[in-house]
Amino acid sequence: MIRTGLCSVTFRELSPATLIDLAADTGVQVIEWGGDRHVPPGDFELATLVREMCETRGVAPVSYGSYVRAGTPGCMEAFGTVLDTAAKLGAGNIRVWAGEQTREQAGEAGFVQTAADLARMARMAADQEITVSVEYHRNTLTEEAEDARDLMRAADHPNLFSYWQPVPGRGRARWLEEMRILQPWLGDLHVFYWIMTDQGQQRRPMSEGMEDWRALFEAWTPAGPWPHPRSAFLEFVRDDAEENYRADIQDLHALCGADGD
Repeated sequence: MIRTGLCSVTFRELSPATLIDLAADTGVQVIEWGGDRHVPPGDFELATLVREMCETRGVAPVSYGSYVRAGTPGCMEAFGTVLDTAAKLGAGNIRVWAGEQTREQAGEAGFVQTAADLARMARMAADQEITVSVEYHRNTLTEEAEDARDLMRAADHPNLFSYWQPVPGRGRARWLEEMRILQPWLGDLHVFYWIMTDQGQQRRPMSEGMEDWRALFEAWTPAGPWPHPRSAFLEFVRDDAEENYRADIQDLHALCGADGD
């Protein structure tokens, strides 16, 4: 069974306590806590409190979504604080970002520095038995799966993994190819359904993307060294509305093979 998860950034305006209650009441099993709003790096007291509240409601704080960007000045010092915060939170995984430019924009020096930083982060986290996962995202060195693969190979650390999420508009065939390319490093997924229109990307109900997502879940094979149960984190809903979340999370439960409350 795949664990049904929620990224706390889906509801940035909710307090941690309210978000935990919403998650628990809708059958969510695990949360990825965002470091931008809900659990800021270095707030160890809050991180401990959030961990305790999660334990009370039976929702595990399995991942810490940081905004540390490897390859940028000061990233290693920032990661040290993030790592200590994740430990207090009880998160077994930390999300980081691969720079702030595409590979072409970053150049060879930027690529090499980012890979070196990621390897150092993975080594530091391994000492606390916490994994490091790189966000798969546009406008970074992981915008394309082939570049993400090259970056992971260059970093070359067994404690370094990659998320995957769909880039709107690329389509199912390309999404499946990306997952295949990243499979040796693949960990968890961020789940949402967006489409491209003449006006740009548009959030749509998960129900409209279920055929695509069933194929993606069927193809989802985590990396051999990935030490955690699979988690699929719902990230973003239409209009940031709770009623849309409640519909989407039921569809995610169906994909994960579990029934929500």
